[in-house]
Amino acid sequence: MFRLGARQLIASIALLTGLVQAASAAEILIVDAKSQPESLTVAPGGVLFVGSASTPFVYKVHPDSATVEKFVDASSEGAGTFFFGMLADAATNTLWTCQLTPLPGTTTVKRHTALRGFDLSTGAQKLRWNLPGDNSTCNDFSVGPDKALYITDTANGKIYRLPAGTTSAELFVESPALVGVDGITFLNDTLYVNNVISNNLYRIPVDAAGKAGRPVDIWMDQPVKGLDGMRAVNGKLLLAENGSGKISVITVNGDKASVTVIKEGLKTPTAVEPAGDTIWIAERGAGKAVSIPMPKW
Repeated sequence: MFRLGARQLIASIALLTGLVQAASAAEILIVDAKSQPESLTVAPGGVLFVGSASTPFVYKVHPDSATVEKFVDASSEGAGTFFFGMLADAATNTLWTCQLTPLPGTTTVKRHTALRGFDLSTGAQKLRWNLPGDNSTCNDFSVGPDKALYITDTANGKIYRLPAGTTSAELFVESPALVGVDGITFLNDTLYVNNVISNNLYRIPVDAAGKAGRPVDIWMDQPVKGLDGMRAVNGKLLLAENGSGKISVITVNGDKASVTVIKEGLKTPTAVEPAGDTIWIAERGAGKAVSIPMPKW
Protein backbone atom coordinates (compact mmCIF):
# COMPACT_ATOMS: atom_id res chain seq x y z
CA MET A 1 0.00 0.00 0.00
CA PHE A 2 1.33 3.45 -0.97
CA ARG A 3 1.69 5.84 1.96
CA LEU A 4 2.15 9.60 1.81
CA GLY A 5 5.15 11.15 3.49
CA ALA A 6 4.68 14.07 5.87
CA ARG A 7 5.38 16.71 3.24
CA GLN A 8 3.14 15.01 0.69
CA LEU A 9 0.38 14.76 3.27
CA ILE A 10 0.62 18.46 4.08
CA ALA A 11 0.59 19.32 0.38
CA SER A 12 -2.45 17.11 -0.18
CA ILE A 13 -4.32 18.72 2.72
CA ALA A 14 -3.49 22.17 1.35
CA LEU A 15 -4.74 21.16 -2.09
CA LEU A 16 -7.98 19.77 -0.67
CA THR A 17 -8.47 22.93 1.37
CA GLY A 18 -8.01 24.98 -1.76
CA LEU A 19 -10.55 22.86 -3.62
CA VAL A 20 -13.09 23.29 -0.81
CA GLN A 21 -12.53 27.07 -0.92
CA ALA A 22 -12.93 27.07 -4.68
CA ALA A 23 -16.11 25.03 -4.43
CA SER A 24 -17.60 27.57 -2.03
CA ALA A 25 -16.97 30.48 -4.40
CA ALA A 26 -20.13 32.18 -5.63
CA GLU A 27 -21.38 32.92 -9.13
CA ILE A 28 -24.45 35.15 -9.25
CA LEU A 29 -26.14 35.92 -12.56
CA ILE A 30 -27.28 39.54 -12.51
CA VAL A 31 -30.66 39.13 -14.25
CA ASP A 32 -29.16 37.74 -17.48
CA ALA A 33 -25.90 37.37 -19.39
CA LYS A 34 -26.42 40.75 -21.06
CA SER A 35 -26.65 42.79 -17.85
CA GLN A 36 -22.98 43.87 -18.11
CA PRO A 37 -22.18 44.43 -14.41
CA GLU A 38 -19.48 47.10 -14.64
CA SER A 39 -18.90 47.67 -10.93
CA LEU A 40 -19.95 46.28 -7.58
CA THR A 41 -19.52 46.93 -3.89
CA VAL A 42 -20.22 45.15 -0.61
CA ALA A 43 -22.13 46.90 2.17
CA PRO A 44 -22.17 45.98 5.88
CA GLY A 45 -23.88 42.63 6.41
CA GLY A 46 -22.64 41.30 3.09
CA VAL A 47 -25.23 43.01 0.90
CA LEU A 48 -23.94 43.29 -2.66
CA PHE A 49 -24.74 46.27 -4.90
CA VAL A 50 -24.10 45.85 -8.62
CA GLY A 51 -24.31 48.45 -11.36
CA SER A 52 -25.27 47.70 -14.97
CA ALA A 53 -23.66 49.09 -18.12
CA SER A 54 -26.61 47.97 -20.24
CA THR A 55 -29.61 48.99 -18.12
CA PRO A 56 -30.59 52.03 -16.00
CA PHE A 57 -30.60 49.98 -12.81
CA VAL A 58 -28.47 49.32 -9.75
CA TYR A 59 -29.16 45.86 -8.37
CA LYS A 60 -29.11 44.63 -4.77
CA VAL A 61 -28.17 41.06 -3.91
CA HIS A 62 -29.05 39.65 -0.50
CA PRO A 63 -26.31 37.46 1.01
CA ASP A 64 -28.67 34.92 2.55
CA SER A 65 -30.59 34.12 -0.62
CA ALA A 66 -28.55 35.52 -3.53
CA THR A 67 -31.79 36.96 -4.94
CA VAL A 68 -31.36 39.98 -7.23
CA GLU A 69 -33.65 42.98 -6.99
CA LYS A 70 -33.69 46.50 -8.42
CA PHE A 71 -32.42 49.04 -5.90
CA VAL A 72 -32.06 52.18 -8.07
CA ASP A 73 -34.18 52.84 -11.15
CA ALA A 74 -32.87 55.63 -13.40
CA SER A 75 -35.03 54.82 -16.42
CA SER A 76 -36.53 58.33 -16.31
CA GLU A 77 -33.09 59.90 -16.81
CA GLY A 78 -33.03 59.39 -20.57
CA ALA A 79 -32.58 56.63 -23.13
CA GLY A 80 -29.40 54.60 -22.77
CA THR A 81 -28.73 55.58 -19.14
CA PHE A 82 -26.44 53.15 -17.31
CA PHE A 83 -24.09 52.88 -14.32
CA PHE A 84 -20.36 52.54 -13.80
CA GLY A 85 -18.69 52.90 -10.36
CA MET A 86 -20.22 51.57 -7.13
CA LEU A 87 -18.97 52.22 -3.61
CA ALA A 88 -20.64 51.47 -0.28
CA ASP A 89 -19.55 54.15 2.21
CA ALA A 90 -20.55 52.64 5.56
CA ALA A 91 -19.40 55.69 7.54
CA THR A 92 -22.03 57.89 5.89
CA ASN A 93 -24.52 55.11 5.03
CA THR A 94 -24.18 56.09 1.38
CA LEU A 95 -24.07 54.13 -1.85
CA TRP A 96 -22.00 56.19 -4.29
CA THR A 97 -22.71 55.59 -7.97
CA CYS A 98 -21.62 56.95 -11.36
CA GLN A 99 -24.54 57.48 -13.71
CA LEU A 100 -23.98 58.01 -17.46
CA THR A 101 -26.56 59.21 -20.00
CA PRO A 102 -25.77 59.48 -23.74
CA LEU A 103 -26.62 62.76 -25.46
CA PRO A 104 -29.19 62.21 -28.22
CA GLY A 105 -28.37 63.28 -31.76
CA THR A 106 -24.57 63.27 -31.41
CA THR A 107 -22.50 61.69 -34.19
CA THR A 108 -19.63 60.90 -31.84
CA VAL A 109 -21.01 59.46 -28.61
CA LYS A 110 -21.07 62.04 -25.84
CA ARG A 111 -22.40 61.57 -22.33
CA HIS A 112 -23.56 63.66 -19.44
CA THR A 113 -22.57 61.95 -16.22
CA ALA A 114 -23.38 62.42 -12.57
CA LEU A 115 -22.15 61.35 -9.18
CA ARG A 116 -25.18 60.14 -7.26
CA GLY A 117 -25.40 59.15 -3.61
CA PHE A 118 -28.20 56.97 -2.22
CA ASP A 119 -29.13 55.84 1.27
CA LEU A 120 -27.72 52.33 1.69
CA SER A 121 -30.84 51.15 3.48
CA THR A 122 -33.70 52.79 1.62
CA GLY A 123 -32.30 53.81 -1.76
CA ALA A 124 -33.44 57.42 -1.26
CA GLN A 125 -31.25 59.93 -3.08
CA LYS A 126 -28.95 61.91 -0.78
CA LEU A 127 -26.80 63.80 -3.29
CA ARG A 128 -26.40 64.47 -6.99
CA TRP A 129 -23.48 66.31 -8.58
CA ASN A 130 -23.24 66.62 -12.35
CA LEU A 131 -19.72 66.48 -13.74
CA PRO A 132 -18.74 69.64 -15.67
CA GLY A 133 -18.59 69.81 -19.46
CA ASP A 134 -20.51 68.61 -22.49
CA ASN A 135 -18.89 65.18 -22.35
CA SER A 136 -17.65 63.38 -19.26
CA THR A 137 -17.18 59.88 -17.87
CA CYS A 138 -17.69 59.51 -14.15
CA ASN A 139 -16.06 56.11 -13.65
CA ASP A 140 -14.96 55.24 -10.11
CA PHE A 141 -14.18 56.72 -6.70
CA SER A 142 -12.49 56.20 -3.36
CA VAL A 143 -12.80 57.74 0.09
CA GLY A 144 -9.53 59.32 1.20
CA PRO A 145 -7.94 59.62 4.65
CA ASP A 146 -9.45 63.14 4.78
CA LYS A 147 -12.94 61.56 4.39
CA ALA A 148 -13.37 63.29 1.02
CA LEU A 149 -14.57 61.34 -2.02
CA TYR A 150 -12.17 61.28 -4.99
CA ILE A 151 -13.81 60.75 -8.40
CA THR A 152 -12.26 59.81 -11.75
CA ASP A 153 -13.39 61.36 -15.06
CA THR A 154 -12.00 58.99 -17.68
CA ALA A 155 -12.78 61.02 -20.80
CA ASN A 156 -11.21 64.25 -19.57
CA GLY A 157 -8.21 63.01 -17.58
CA LYS A 158 -9.45 64.56 -14.35
CA ILE A 159 -9.89 63.62 -10.72
CA TYR A 160 -12.41 65.54 -8.64
CA ARG A 161 -12.59 65.84 -4.86
CA LEU A 162 -15.87 66.03 -2.91
CA PRO A 163 -15.10 67.20 0.65
CA ALA A 164 -17.04 65.46 3.39
CA GLY A 165 -20.36 67.14 4.16
CA THR A 166 -20.47 69.18 0.91
CA THR A 167 -22.64 68.83 -2.18
CA SER A 168 -20.29 69.98 -4.94
CA ALA A 169 -16.90 68.57 -5.96
CA GLU A 170 -13.81 70.51 -6.97
CA LEU A 171 -11.08 69.73 -9.49
CA PHE A 172 -8.23 67.95 -7.69
CA VAL A 173 -5.85 67.15 -10.53
CA GLU A 174 -5.84 67.18 -14.35
CA SER A 175 -3.15 65.73 -16.61
CA PRO A 176 -2.72 64.38 -20.16
CA ALA A 177 -1.38 61.22 -18.50
CA LEU A 178 -4.79 60.75 -16.87
CA VAL A 179 -6.84 60.66 -20.08
CA GLY A 180 -8.19 57.13 -19.62
CA VAL A 181 -8.01 57.25 -15.81
CA ASP A 182 -10.21 54.49 -14.41
CA GLY A 183 -9.58 52.68 -11.09
CA ILE A 184 -8.72 54.70 -8.00
CA THR A 185 -7.88 53.81 -4.42
CA PHE A 186 -5.82 54.82 -1.41
CA LEU A 187 -3.08 52.50 -0.20
CA ASN A 188 -1.48 53.50 3.12
CA ASP A 189 -2.97 57.00 2.69
CA THR A 190 -1.36 57.38 -0.75
CA LEU A 191 -3.54 57.86 -3.81
CA TYR A 192 -3.09 55.44 -6.74
CA VAL A 193 -4.94 55.45 -10.06
CA ASN A 194 -4.70 53.40 -13.23
CA ASN A 195 -5.26 54.10 -16.91
CA VAL A 196 -7.48 51.78 -18.96
CA ILE A 197 -6.05 53.14 -22.24
CA SER A 198 -2.30 53.31 -21.57
CA ASN A 199 -2.25 50.40 -19.05
CA ASN A 200 -0.21 52.53 -16.64
CA LEU A 201 -0.35 52.70 -12.85
CA TYR A 202 0.23 56.09 -11.21
CA ARG A 203 0.83 57.51 -7.76
CA ILE A 204 -0.62 60.98 -7.20
CA PRO A 205 1.72 62.92 -4.88
CA VAL A 206 0.11 65.44 -2.53
CA ASP A 207 1.99 68.22 -0.77
CA ALA A 208 1.53 69.48 2.80
CA ALA A 209 -1.11 71.95 1.63
CA GLY A 210 -3.15 69.16 0.03
CA LYS A 211 -2.29 70.13 -3.54
CA ALA A 212 -1.84 67.31 -6.02
CA GLY A 213 1.34 67.02 -8.05
CA ARG A 214 2.20 65.46 -11.38
CA PRO A 215 1.26 61.75 -11.62
CA VAL A 216 4.22 59.42 -10.99
CA ASP A 217 4.40 56.38 -13.27
CA ILE A 218 4.86 53.12 -11.35
CA TRP A 219 6.90 50.58 -13.32
CA MET A 220 5.36 47.08 -13.22
CA ASP A 221 7.43 43.93 -13.72
CA GLN A 222 5.07 42.30 -16.22
CA PRO A 223 2.55 43.44 -18.84
CA VAL A 224 -1.02 44.22 -17.82
CA LYS A 225 -3.95 44.86 -20.13
CA GLY A 226 -7.12 46.86 -19.71
CA LEU A 227 -6.59 48.19 -16.18
CA ASP A 228 -9.99 48.74 -14.61
CA GLY A 229 -11.41 48.51 -11.08
CA MET A 230 -8.84 48.70 -8.29
CA ARG A 231 -9.01 48.44 -4.50
CA ALA A 232 -6.49 48.25 -1.67
CA VAL A 233 -6.29 45.33 0.77
CA ASN A 234 -3.65 44.05 3.19
CA GLY A 235 -1.04 46.54 2.02
CA LYS A 236 -1.45 45.66 -1.67
CA LEU A 237 -3.54 46.66 -4.69
CA LEU A 238 -6.20 44.39 -6.17
CA LEU A 239 -6.62 45.00 -9.89
CA ALA A 240 -9.11 43.89 -12.54
CA GLU A 241 -7.60 43.51 -16.04
CA ASN A 242 -10.56 43.66 -18.41
CA GLY A 243 -8.36 43.12 -21.47
CA SER A 244 -6.76 39.89 -20.30
CA GLY A 245 -9.48 38.34 -18.15
CA LYS A 246 -7.32 38.43 -15.04
CA ILE A 247 -7.39 39.57 -11.42
CA SER A 248 -3.95 40.57 -10.17
CA VAL A 249 -2.33 41.61 -6.91
CA ILE A 250 0.09 44.54 -7.17
CA THR A 251 2.84 44.93 -4.58
CA VAL A 252 4.16 48.48 -4.70
CA ASN A 253 7.71 49.28 -3.64
CA GLY A 254 8.49 52.94 -4.26
CA ASP A 255 8.24 53.65 -7.99
CA LYS A 256 8.24 49.95 -8.90
CA ALA A 257 5.68 47.19 -8.46
CA SER A 258 5.41 43.43 -8.87
CA VAL A 259 2.37 41.78 -10.44
CA THR A 260 0.95 38.45 -9.26
CA VAL A 261 -2.02 36.94 -11.12
CA ILE A 262 -4.51 35.25 -8.78
CA LYS A 263 -7.37 34.51 -11.20
CA GLU A 264 -7.49 33.95 -14.95
CA GLY A 265 -10.05 32.99 -17.59
CA LEU A 266 -12.67 35.61 -16.70
CA LYS A 267 -14.87 37.31 -19.29
CA THR A 268 -14.05 41.01 -19.10
CA PRO A 269 -13.58 41.53 -15.35
CA THR A 270 -14.17 45.21 -14.65
CA ALA A 271 -14.25 45.52 -10.85
CA VAL A 272 -12.87 43.95 -7.68
CA GLU A 273 -14.00 44.36 -4.09
CA PRO A 274 -12.37 42.82 -0.99
CA ALA A 275 -14.79 41.68 1.71
CA GLY A 276 -13.25 39.78 4.61
CA ASP A 277 -11.84 36.51 3.31
CA THR A 278 -13.49 36.96 -0.09
CA ILE A 279 -12.82 38.94 -3.26
CA TRP A 280 -15.87 39.87 -5.33
CA ILE A 281 -15.47 40.42 -9.07
CA ALA A 282 -17.75 42.04 -11.62
CA GLU A 283 -17.50 39.77 -14.67
CA ARG A 284 -19.06 42.08 -17.21
CA GLY A 285 -18.74 39.74 -20.18
CA ALA A 286 -20.66 36.98 -18.43
CA GLY A 287 -23.29 39.10 -16.67
CA LYS A 288 -22.14 37.78 -13.30
CA ALA A 289 -20.84 38.76 -9.89
CA VAL A 290 -18.36 36.09 -8.86
CA SER A 291 -16.25 35.56 -5.76
CA ILE A 292 -12.93 33.89 -5.02
CA PRO A 293 -11.12 33.27 -1.71
CA MET A 294 -8.77 35.99 -0.50
CA PRO A 295 -5.14 34.89 -0.98
CA LYS A 296 -3.02 34.31 2.12
CA TRP A 297 -0.02 36.63 2.29
